Amino acid sequence: MKIPLSKEHFRDPICLRSLILPLCVTALMAISGCSSLIAAQTGKLADNISMAMLDNDDPQLVSEAMPTFLILIDSMARDEPDTELLIAAAKLNGAYAGIFLPEGERQQKLSSKSFNYAKRAACQYQQTFCSITTLPYKELQVLAAKLDKQDVALTYTLASSWLGYIQAHSDDWQIVADLPKVKLLLEKVIILDESYDYGGAHLYLGGIATLLPPSLGGKPEIGRSHFERAIELSQGQHLLAKVEYARRYARLVFDQELHHQLLKEVLAADIHAEGLTLINALAQQQATQLLAEEADYF
Repeated sequence: MKIPLSKEHFRDPICLRSLILPLCVTALMAISGCSSLIAAQTGKLADNISMAMLDNDDPQLVSEAMPTFLILIDSMARDEPDTELLIAAAKLNGAYAGIFLPEGERQQKLSSKSFNYAKRAACQYQQTFCSITTLPYKELQVLAAKLDKQDVALTYTLASSWLGYIQAHSDDWQIVADLPKVKLLLEKVIILDESYDYGGAHLYLGGIATLLPPSLGGKPEIGRSHFERAIELSQGQHLLAKVEYARRYARLVFDQELHHQLLKEVLAADIHAEGLTLINALAQQQATQLLAEEADYF
């Protein structure tokens, strides 16, 4: 399951060209010359870069631009970064790995880097969180019970980066065994603020519930309720929620009518929505592909 992007992965507009060209033309000189400015405004810059991508309706442009931004974010995160910058680095690396890279070594590397940034952010955020990803499940339950609303951004980033890491390393059963811990954190996000990231925690949990058919332990109806809630919370603007609903649930239960209806709705929708434009453009591309395969699948 590809990681769904949203405005919590990316924030406030900045001109893509004005940042990309100086970096590409002058390389290390430009980065060195701007170091004092970057040091003073790292958090805002990371937010601006992120939202500029989310509000762009050209996935190819964003795909080509993101490696430059990843290197920039990595450079910003080298020296005493704050928690917010580490969270931004985790989200950007995870988004690129999950959306734009095929399965393989590069996706594994970027998802690992995303997860490492998230763990650093958790440790910097609060010392008791330094071992959060290695805690036994019951101890994690105790810690999760103490989380409150101000912890949502960190908890959500950690869970989504962890899930991307598991996805990219799905052939390693020791890594996959941590999936219940990720599920626990996402369920806590829903308790604290289910609307966060346009209901993104519901979208992830829907994907987890529909990984397997019922005969093998999957829970498609629980997945369906999560997908429908994600759609409701975004007021139908998060088109990827409908694509995942079709891909993960409708195909699993062989409901062609629902599959067709959801994907047609995605293709008929306006992709432009603040913080969701890029995601929606990608969702329409995926909807087109799924519809083309529909006759063969059903």
